[in-house]
Amino acid sequence: MSGERTTRSCLGMVVVVDDHRRVRESIRDALVALGYDVEAFASAEAALSWFDRHTADVILTDLQMPGMDGLQFLERLARRGAESQVIVITAHGTVAAAVQAMRIGAFDFIEKPFEAGQLESVVQRAMTQDRLIRRAPESAPRQETPVSSRTVMIGSSSAMKLLREQIARVASVDETVLIMGESGTGKELVARSIHEQSGRSAAPLVGLNCPALSPQLMESELFGHERGAFTGAEMRRIGRFELAQHGTLLLDEVTEIAGPLQAKLLRVLQERSFERVGSSESIASDVRVLATTNRSLEAEVAEGRFREDLYFRLAVVPMWVPPLRARRGDIVPLAEHFLAEAARRVGRDPLQLDPTAAKRLAEYDWPGNVRELENVMKRATVLHDDRRLTAGDLQAWLGEVESARRSPAIDVGVSLHEMERRLIEATLEHYAGHREKTAKALGIGVRTLTNKLRTYGYPPRATFA
Repeated sequence: MSGERTTRSCLGMVVVVDDHRRVRESIRDALVALGYDVEAFASAEAALSWFDRHTADVILTDLQMPGMDGLQFLERLARRGAESQVIVITAHGTVAAAVQAMRIGAFDFIEKPFEAGQLESVVQRAMTQDRLIRRAPESAPRQETPVSSRTVMIGSSSAMKLLREQIARVASVDETVLIMGESGTGKELVARSIHEQSGRSAAPLVGLNCPALSPQLMESELFGHERGAFTGAEMRRIGRFELAQHGTLLLDEVTEIAGPLQAKLLRVLQERSFERVGSSESIASDVRVLATTNRSLEAEVAEGRFREDLYFRLAVVPMWVPPLRARRGDIVPLAEHFLAEAARRVGRDPLQLDPTAAKRLAEYDWPGNVRELENVMKRATVLHDDRRLTAGDLQAWLGEVESARRSPAIDVGVSLHEMERRLIEATLEHYAGHREKTAKALGIGVRTLTNKLRTYGYPPRATFA
């Protein structure tokens, strides 16, 4: 697609297409705050007119729109030869349409209701993909999904020193590695470090986020498919195993792979070959597999949810990534790193940690690990006006949550409704406003949680629905 490239910021240009004004404006405002240039349109037709003279790095489009819908919009973009990475926005019950969109060229999909952090993650991945493709020669594969590009491992604690030593030893061999650890500990970063120090570093590191895909789509993503293999397969698709040839494939949260597909994955690991969906031709696979999990695979095997033979194939070299509370000496250096990183993104000087703040951070248990620490530092950068961050400034985010977790108080005479509200609000704060995690912890659905928060007066701006 020809046209003048409109990319004024260093992060890139994003086009948002959604007929719902509130959703469209909320997404636009969130992306602008993150540093992206954004153009927003109420219809696919209006967006196509803009694309007559401009191009974008990433496009977010709703699927269900009056007039030209998201699938038709995607097809029109494809006919024009657009190279933008397209993310489709789906409502509950329309994931099948999103899968269809991915089969005809969409990069990924995001399901309503979603949070600002989820939006940031998928756009960042799409932007990285866009830049990789535009740098690649024409003969290079165009579907590779790279893992996050952050490769710095910060920390000088004994636990981190041991982890670095393990990475160096593991990288020097060519065996399958199972990387275990709690959510948010940096398992993906460990995988990237293993790849970069290995003999396969010149070849691609290709990632697959297993929880994000249905079993039907995951098979196609892993092994690829031929044209006509199933309804909607209008062209051949190269799978992740093929894209990672001579390199490394990272299976993120491997326990989410369904049983029938586990058997096919086992066969690839054993026989070093696979077939695309709809083909009988075997393709030799020279790929090193790294897998991550935040669960106990032994327990998954015992419960019958994971194949024992696949477990032994994946855990040839097991590694454990320690939680942040096990390396408290790294907390303050990590916090300072995240403050500097967040400051660069919003164009201001980094906040300085007061000694009381540093002490408070080091004492906190960080149940969400490095990811939680990063989120708190981002929040402080955006919301805090002073140059210095004190323990008192952190109290609203850490103190009440930690106190409630360690010694939950029960006030006699307080109604059940009020106790429910306190529990929901404390859990929401504990998970840094992440509604999906909050709902899961409380054992309720996201929609139920959203409805309860609405009755408490919470604005809908934290999610896009």
